Amino acid sequence: MALVSASLVPSSRGALVSTSATAVSGSRPRKVWLPHFPRAAASNPALVASKSSVFGRRLALGAVGAGVAAQIAWGAGKAFASTATKEKSIHDFTVKNIDGKDIDLSTYKGKVLLVVNIASQCGLTSGNYKELVEVHKKYKDQGFEVLAFPCNQFGGQEPGSNEEIKQFACTRYKAEFPIFDKVDVNGPSTAPVYQFLKSSKGGLLGDSIKWNFGKFLVNKDGQVVERYAPTTSPFQIEGDIKKLL
Repeated sequence: MALVSASLVPSSRGALVSTSATAVSGSRPRKVWLPHFPRAAASNPALVASKSSVFGRRLALGAVGAGVAAQIAWGAGKAFASTATKEKSIHDFTVKNIDGKDIDLSTYKGKVLLVVNIASQCGLTSGNYKELVEVHKKYKDQGFEVLAFPCNQFGGQEPGSNEEIKQFACTRYKAEFPIFDKVDVNGPSTAPVYQFLKSSKGGLLGDSIKWNFGKFLVNKDGQVVERYAPTTSPFQIEGDIKKLL
């Protein structure tokens, strides 16, 4: 912004006068009002010019500051958009398994995946675990895998440590599918892989996971093709799994 002209205008405040200035922002001139001066000072052009010059510099500095802020905001938005869209498939993520080791999900390229948020103390636990184990056993040699993510966000029904969760799943239900580190699937701490899953396939009442044992079916290319409610049993998904194998 540049100050290109200024003129004195009588003020209704009696002893004060205002300075009307024309400032150019980009290619469009607009009128701004500089601070009031004592009327006695109005007869001193040098003083008014000095005051106007100082204010003009402040206007210019303000415009520069606004421009820098806009550029920073634009850059931050661009970076956020880049972060939000750079993952094109589930294979782009790295997660921790139940033992705390990093697992690159590109390991599962070429496999059909059923991603499930599990819990040990839910009314849906027994039926889902039994059917997940059976479906996994039936199709694992054909390129199918279950990826289980413990989550304690629904009724506090997965309160145990990773070791306790692993013991529960592998001892009581003989689960052989991979179980990962406990995660959040909703809210500000949502695991990045779940941000991807939910953005790829929204639910009937919004993107958020509604309860334990929500399910996402992922094809061999790592793309989400279907989402199922917690009450949808693994046996009901079997037909969709076979179509993708």
